[in-house]
Amino acid sequence: MRHLAQGIDRFQREIFPAKAGLFAHLATAHQPGTLFISCSDARVVPELITQSDPGELFVIRTAGNLVPAYTPGADGVAASIEYAVAVLGVKDVIVCGHSACGAMTALAEGHDLTGAPAIADWLRHADASQARAIAPSAGEDKVSALVRQNVAAQLTNLATHPSVARAVAEGSVRLHGWVFDIPTGTVEELHDAPQTLAA
Repeated sequence: MRHLAQGIDRFQREIFPAKAGLFAHLATAHQPGTLFISCSDARVVPELITQSDPGELFVIRTAGNLVPAYTPGADGVAASIEYAVAVLGVKDVIVCGHSACGAMTALAEGHDLTGAPAIADWLRHADASQARAIAPSAGEDKVSALVRQNVAAQLTNLATHPSVARAVAEGSVRLHGWVFDIPTGTVEELHDAPQTLAA
């Protein structure tokens, strides 16, 4: 904990003063332009990867960057999606997977999760991802294939949320799938002709 306290001290002494005007504005304004859905993995830091300032990203982090398909009822992920899209009016939604994802590794390698029933239940939201990744591309390992297919499957799940479906139909929001490669720092956007974004 000491390093965290030291980090707060450094933030207050060195970082905050340089951004005091921004924080003064953010005290009364909350208008992020992007909803960024990523894995909870500590190695994936959306603001660092995108070099975004506070207030630019509305971030949801879940194990495996999983987005459960919409069902009525109390759901923290669904409520956060609805708030970002319907209330804050974000213009872009990104689902970002990453290399060496522990959740995808557990599924791809068939790890025994009987001792972690909550994790096993949560990972069922990746069933469609596993079905899509049955035949990896040439030169692609099982985990990498599943990471990529999982991003695509979670975008499909995301589109089942009424607020997202309405916004997409109206053309007021765009959906994006990314994969962050930890060792190289590159980000690949997934679409018909994948391209690598600048690191």
